[in-house]
Amino acid sequence: MSQHVLITGASQGTGKATALKFASKGWDVTLAARQADRLQAVAEQIEAMGSKAIALPTDVGSADQVSALIEKSLSTFGKIDTLINNAGICLTGPMANTSLEDWHRIFDTNFWGYVHTIRAVLPAMLSAGKGTIINVGSIGGKMPMPNMTAYCASKYALTGMTETLRLELVSKGIHVGIVHPGIIDSDFLERAQFRGSDDQAIQDRQNQMNQALQSGLASQPEDIANAIWKAVQQEQNEVVVGVSAIATNLNRLFPALTQWALSKGAS
Repeated sequence: MSQHVLITGASQGTGKATALKFASKGWDVTLAARQADRLQAVAEQIEAMGSKAIALPTDVGSADQVSALIEKSLSTFGKIDTLINNAGICLTGPMANTSLEDWHRIFDTNFWGYVHTIRAVLPAMLSAGKGTIINVGSIGGKMPMPNMTAYCASKYALTGMTETLRLELVSKGIHVGIVHPGIIDSDFLERAQFRGSDDQAIQDRQNQMNQALQSGLASQPEDIANAIWKAVQQEQNEVVVGVSAIATNLNRLFPALTQWALSKGAS
């Protein structure tokens, strides 16, 4: 019987690359994301590879939609061997220009979306006595980033939940890991949100992000997919992808110096 993985945020970027990676290894895939047309295209690509796939449009911020997602996935494949929480949004801007609506929106996806899927899939994994949960975090969940207070808060919360949940579930036969990418060279800017004191400030932030994406330091979606695959196969607790590992290690070893340098970019 084939292994089965459920992936959120699977219609493009890292989620799509991860879905194709698992399908290439013979896994069946449940694909979840908001954009039905893109999601269906990925499902058709997987089926052409010889694996089974279902595309289930889902807003992970809705507990009811997630419950329906898990129920349909289990009824189709009978089990969920691995859950990969990948859905996420990025928001850049000073806290003074970030609304409460922005805060709720980013936490609904980046944190509560993960809580919803884990709570919904956990009974089946506990019953089976095995399973893997991989959360896709961010360098922003390992170290502070200038003008990204809301985003980093959501990712730090995810990191804390992941590390604590691992302690809770390891004796139950369920592995919980986290993969931290840095900047990803995909359709990132299509979904990124920017805030500022005026239109010029917003445009400047967009330009800075675009320059970072073109700097050669950004990871490719396939890099993240490979890291996720390795984390599942080797039951790794944490993986920091690419050059982000250098930054997070510098912050761990020399936090005052690193954060002084980062603060210069927050103006």
